[in-house]
Amino acid sequence: MKINLSGHHVEVNDSIKEHIEEKFSKIANHFPTLISLDVIVSKEHHKYQVELTTNYEGGRISATGLDGVMYPAIANAAKKLDAALKHRKGQLKANIHTKPGATTPEIAHEKVQEMNLS
Repeated sequence: MKINLSGHHVEVNDSIKEHIEEKFSKIANHFPTLISLDVIVSKEHHKYQVELTTNYEGGRISATGLDGVMYPAIANAAKKLDAALKHRKGQLKANIHTKPGATTPEIAHEKVQEMNLS
């Protein structure tokens, strides 16, 4: 998975890159079809905000984390992204399975006649 990292009012250094790659390696293993992840780290009003955006199986998924310290904000955003990806994966699996259809009244009537309840 390719991680596109950018900073807004934050200098993105090697330790931040390594931490982000470590956090999202688990997500990359769980969702191998993820191709890229856009990460924007910004600081406004003495709070760090981490915005994550990706495309997964035709749907655009985003998550944000907000904290006074950068690393917990990254962890918070990673947790939200993991939950959103699991939710999307569940939706896709639910659409694959066929739902049982309701029997029409005519068919139900014929079945009762065949049962010979008397």
